[in-house]
Amino acid sequence: MQNLKGRFAAVLPAGGLGKRMGGNIPKQLMLLGGKPVYRYSLETFLEMEEIAEVVMAVPADWKDHFQKEFSHPKLKIVVGGAERWQSVENGVNALTSNAEYVLVHDVARPFISKEIIRDVCETLISKGSCLVAKPAVDTIKIAKDGRVETTIDRNTVWMAQTPQAASIALLKKLYGRIAAEPLNFTPTDEASILEYFGEPVYIVKGNVANDKLTTPEDFEIFASRAR
Repeated sequence: MQNLKGRFAAVLPAGGLGKRMGGNIPKQLMLLGGKPVYRYSLETFLEMEEIAEVVMAVPADWKDHFQKEFSHPKLKIVVGGAERWQSVENGVNALTSNAEYVLVHDVARPFISKEIIRDVCETLISKGSCLVAKPAVDTIKIAKDGRVETTIDRNTVWMAQTPQAASIALLKKLYGRIAAEPLNFTPTDEASILEYFGEPVYIVKGNVANDKLTTPEDFEIFASRAR
């Protein structure tokens, strides 16, 4: 196995306000098992020797709160952008270590495992850009106006998760291209940017424990997993 120590950085977009969750504070600051949601994945990345630094992108109005609530020598907090991908761009541009690769992970996926993170790191080195995804278990239908049009072979369908990862140099190059010629769509993840520019993206198998915390009902489910 290759020496992975310090070759990777992490960007954690936490700039959204979680409107589907409701409430008066950002979703990532709500308590889960007595601890703010964002702390679970953040602490996991900070504990790993593979990760040289972590940048977390947060809402502008909450930056001071995050800085006062949590600090770590490997952590930098920046203001997020108008869209998720712009928050990630802000985070990538704030990286200062000698890391070669960056893993982008949503803090709303609190229970990412170190094993999956290491799988992503290994895949980055052996293959290239990648994302974590889990295979679809349900039959997938394409519908229009409430009527089914076709059925997709679920063996070809993967449900995207995070981390999504690439070399830092590659992402910066693509951000430069976007600045010169803005996209005609709003990317929902890093993989969609890589795909748009024809870059191959490989899959690292994820699991249900890495699902996203989105609705109030999810809190009840996730609370049982909180350590």
